[in-house]
Amino acid sequence: MVDLTRRFDVLVIGGGNAALCAAISARRAGASVLVLEGAPKFYRGGNTRHTRNMRCAHDAATEILTGPYTEEEFWKDLLLVTGGQTDEELARFMIHESKDILNWIVEQGVRWQPSLGGTLSLGRTNSFFLGGGRAMLNALYRTAEELGVDVLYDAEVIDLVIEDGMFLSAQLKQPVGGKTEVRASTLVAAAGGFEANIEWLKQYWGEAADNFLIRGTPYNRGAILKMLLAKGVQEIGDPTQCHAVAIDARAPKFDGGIITRHDSVVFGIVVNKHAERFYDEGEDIWPKRYAIWGRLVAAQPDQIAYIIFDSTVVTSFMPTLFPPIAGATIAELAGKLELDASALEKTITDFNAAVQPGTFDHTILDDCATQGITPPKTHWARKIETPPYLAYPVRPGITFTYLGTRVNKQSRMLMKDGKPSANMFAAGEIMAGNVLGKGYAAGIGMTIGSVFGRVAGREAAKNARN
Repeated sequence: MVDLTRRFDVLVIGGGNAALCAAISARRAGASVLVLEGAPKFYRGGNTRHTRNMRCAHDAATEILTGPYTEEEFWKDLLLVTGGQTDEELARFMIHESKDILNWIVEQGVRWQPSLGGTLSLGRTNSFFLGGGRAMLNALYRTAEELGVDVLYDAEVIDLVIEDGMFLSAQLKQPVGGKTEVRASTLVAAAGGFEANIEWLKQYWGEAADNFLIRGTPYNRGAILKMLLAKGVQEIGDPTQCHAVAIDARAPKFDGGIITRHDSVVFGIVVNKHAERFYDEGEDIWPKRYAIWGRLVAAQPDQIAYIIFDSTVVTSFMPTLFPPIAGATIAELAGKLELDASALEKTITDFNAAVQPGTFDHTILDDCATQGITPPKTHWARKIETPPYLAYPVRPGITFTYLGTRVNKQSRMLMKDGKPSANMFAAGEIMAGNVLGKGYAAGIGMTIGSVFGRVAGREAAKNARN
């Protein structure tokens, strides 16, 4: 049993990667630590349960990475995907710190495996967790508990007492025991975004949000974020920006995870409910573009789209939970998708006529492009002409939102008057908007959580001692 009558040095709210990195870091610095996870134990870990890899800078190849990925290249990739909408000082700090995280995370019990192939193209830049996100989480929880970190599950925080930028206590609601006050010298908020709060999403997206699917946990409803912003913490980020990918329209409303994501876009075309293409499917290497497709689909009528390809490419990408829908002819496929057959036939005929000769190579920006159609397909364009013809229906899959709390390099929250909080820190999705103004590249969410989690825990422990 956890003694809630005592005063802890560090209170961590959240139970995913960022929270655990903070808890371990604080405990290793000598602090007493309590972690409050709002989910039941089986569902602990927020969106970390569904992750596969992390992007870290490194100067040379390793046992699991095929080559160097310098700080400057990482910065350029981040600059590209965000369109410059990032806090450069914080981003460069995160990138520099990520070099040490590769080894630090292993010291906490996490193991790596060789990178996956196919469309991911991440063998040089991203480290993959052996056993995936759940195995990574289990390792961090095991280490935290061995170090003496206290953990409570089903621990819903319903209020925070904050005065003049100083955290005093949290009010906790539990299934058994009712309301309890939890006191701590410092707070680390690592409780995720508001992606599972459909009503909050609708404030910015309107009724379209009803058609969004939530890739991750149903527990990230933004309650802690809302409390912090209401109590004087400065916000960062555009509330309409988020990590959103195209996921199978047949996926569950919540918690479908990585197996509902489609990586087949670059091998075919994407059409909306009117059987019209609406974006360049070959704009850039997939890990730099996969997270724009959720927003693109969200902008289409009824928030639905269809990835169309033929039988020549079915082994070229990672399979998903749901099988593709097949038709012996384009017209038959259109019927199964409830699309206008003549419109889909025209779209594919026009696309095939525009495909130019080239040498196909999905690992590089190849010379297989279209000519004379809008939108173009600038790379990996090949004719769709070998039956059976196949399709995946997709909807926007929201991973996490970018509206969050502003922080400095110590992961300390900044108040609305610009002053640092006396004793409040943040890590992970709840402050990701400092680095991600828009856009995404594979593995950056885990980088943000690990780097700023480690920093937040270390700085919170130091703050508590002082």
